[in-house]
Amino acid sequence: MKVAFGLKAHSGWAALIVLGEDADGCVIVERRRIELVDDEWAKQPYHAAENLPLADARDLVTRGVAAAQRIALRELRAMLKREHARKNEVCGCAVLTANPMPDWNIAEILAVHFRMHKAEGVLFREALAHAAESCGLKLVAIPEKSLTQYAEQSFGASADSLLRQIAALGKAAGPPWGKDQKDAALAALVALYRR
Repeated sequence: MKVAFGLKAHSGWAALIVLGEDADGCVIVERRRIELVDDEWAKQPYHAAENLPLADARDLVTRGVAAAQRIALRELRAMLKREHARKNEVCGCAVLTANPMPDWNIAEILAVHFRMHKAEGVLFREALAHAAESCGLKLVAIPEKSLTQYAEQSFGASADSLLRQIAALGKAAGPPWGKDQKDAALAALVALYRR
């Protein structure tokens, strides 16, 4: 079966939907939460570094970013291994992205609290996107705030029809089927059919 991954990141974890296509249409192959940190502080490395001397703060943030990238790569490799074991062909990986961040350095980020939130909001999305590319997957980076419009343009279909399709997938899969799963599924749908 041809399958695609859809990922919606949060601080320290991501919602994953693996969407496939069989003779009856789209099906959910797998749905799970993947952890992207090993240590609690790494969910918010900039916040963890906020009150440290600058050299220590840089070290902590650098370790947090490196860990997120390493773990994201490990998780994507494990996902690929599972799909290969199922004899599925992974045709793409959609990652919901945030608006790009200015080119702030660590000191500039730590100097303004909202910048720490922005940096942490981008961190795990970028780690997943980097991991997808490192695994040789076709990356489909979709701006999270315009996911529905992006999907409408990709399919030439109305938002209502796409959201009905996602709702039907969720009904067949059962709970949990919240916003995270719906968004990841819609992103996976785009990656599955993107040429």
